[in-house]
Amino acid sequence: MKVLGIESSCDETGVALVATRADAPPQLLADALHSQVEMHAAYGGVVPELASRDHIRRVLPLAREVLGRAGCALHDIDLVAYTRGPGLAGALLVGAGVAVALAAALDRPALGVHHLEGHLLSPFLAPEPPQFPFVALLVSGGHTQLMQVRGVGDYALLGETIDDAAGEAFDKSAKLLGLGYPGGPALARMAEFGDAQAYPLPRPLLHSKDLDFSFAGLKTAVLTQVRKLGPGVCEQARADLAASTQAAIVDVLVAKTLRALTATGLHRVVVAGGVGANLRLRERLDAGAARLGARVHYPPPALCTDNGAMIALAAALRLQHGLADSRRDGAFDVLPRWPLAAVSQPGA
Repeated sequence: MKVLGIESSCDETGVALVATRADAPPQLLADALHSQVEMHAAYGGVVPELASRDHIRRVLPLAREVLGRAGCALHDIDLVAYTRGPGLAGALLVGAGVAVALAAALDRPALGVHHLEGHLLSPFLAPEPPQFPFVALLVSGGHTQLMQVRGVGDYALLGETIDDAAGEAFDKSAKLLGLGYPGGPALARMAEFGDAQAYPLPRPLLHSKDLDFSFAGLKTAVLTQVRKLGPGVCEQARADLAASTQAAIVDVLVAKTLRALTATGLHRVVVAGGVGANLRLRERLDAGAARLGARVHYPPPALCTDNGAMIALAAALRLQHGLADSRRDGAFDVLPRWPLAAVSQPGA
């Protein structure tokens, strides 16, 4: 089965073609991605209306590019999948509208996919995919969650952020430090030259008995330090504060994830979402998991951020497990707010 996936939930337009067979691992035939980072950089963040318009311009050329790279024709597509939510309403509507229209033209079914489920399952496109069950750490610009994953469509929430997500903490702290957009990667690059012990920043909820996260207080602490340093601060001081900020975020993410492993008795972790590309997080989590006799799985680096491959894969896996109700009637909706628990069917 060949599934065309379209991702348009925020500021990246992704299209990919994934092939699945009952007797073989999923195969990514081709993918293409357009990032809107340069367009939004001038505004210091995503402008929803501009994002939607750019998705309109990009999605069909990207689809043609993917089919060309895969050596496939339109009629080779068996299913068209799209991100139904969560995300920006206007951006979601672009991908959904194009996907459903294409499916109708081809007389193929269309299927809306949960964005976070796509991230969660994306490591199954890696050379060494994980096995169920596992603990999943979903870390992106808008989400920080720990899930217990027993199988496709069988997810239990262990903990989540009660305010800012880890990605927001990276981005907002980077903005306070005068770094560019997107802030997370910029802060990580500057942190390479800093002393992570230079500033005693808080680790919110680090020692709480639950598995929830909180990063709003960390952002406030960074703001306080920036004000203390004042204007004209030297580059080394900024690098030290960047390193200290990154260390605080990573400490909390690693501690809570390892605690989740202990609580569930599992020995596998999947890390997905844009923050999962952070090298310091990977180093610390790999080391901590090894001490517990556990292993950490990551998506291929190109699939850490939003992409069409994870949407195509999630759709294909849900169909294989009888968990998806695809449709051919041309009707669709989008869900800007859509908890992952809403697509979980325990015991499936």
